[in-house]
Amino acid sequence: MKKVYYLKTCNTCTRIINAINWPSGFVFQDIKQNPITVKQVEAMHQLSGSYEALFSKRAKLYKEMDLKNANLTETDFKQYLLEHYTFLSRPVVIINHQIFIGSSKKTIENLKAALSE
Repeated sequence: MKKVYYLKTCNTCTRIINAINWPSGFVFQDIKQNPITVKQVEAMHQLSGSYEALFSKRAKLYKEMDLKNANLTETDFKQYLLEHYTFLSRPVVIINHQIFIGSSKKTIENLKAALSE
């Protein structure tokens, strides 16, 4: 599987996607237009090891809902990921059995290295 979960209106996602020379075969899914499914989030969980790893604590809704002060469980993280697209730390790139989550410099460097293999 070669897939990129992103948000078309996210400047960071757009910058990263445009900066990478994507090999053929990648499927790009705008999570606002085409929300992630239970099956997709469970597949991401299997690769990442936790729902919390997929969860963006920088999301505006995270602050608005005061989730920082909530004692969230893995079930809660999964529920929020499925409820609203902004909770997914973006972009999420899956290359076969590897997952790259978010936009940190290290993550993008690791993604580029994996793409050049």
